[in-house]
Amino acid sequence: MFTFFLDLSLENQIFLLYLLGMNALSFFYFGIDKIKSRFKNRRISEVTLWLLSLFGGSAGAVLGMYFFRHKTKKLSFQAGMACILTVQILIAIFLLQNKP
Repeated sequence: MFTFFLDLSLENQIFLLYLLGMNALSFFYFGIDKIKSRFKNRRISEVTLWLLSLFGGSAGAVLGMYFFRHKTKKLSFQAGMACILTVQILIAIFLLQNKP
C-alpha cells in the first residue's frame, strides 16, 4: 500500500494526503458535534459539516454519521451526503481513467 503511494507523482501524493485529512476532519467533526449535542453545548454549524463534505470529506462525513449515529434521522443529511459522495466517487473514477 505504501509503495503505491510512493509511485504516485508529488501532485497526486499531496492531493491524496489532502483527501485523507479532509475525511479525517469530517469524521471527527461529526463526533465532536455529537458530543456537544449530548451535553447541550454550542454545536458545530451544519454549514461547516456540509462544507467539509463538499471539499473532499464526504466519505469521512458518511462514516462519521453512522459511527456516531449523528444526523442519521435527518433525511436531508442522508440524501445530501450520499449525493456528494457519489459525485466525488464518479469524479475520481473519471480522473483515474483519463489520466495522461
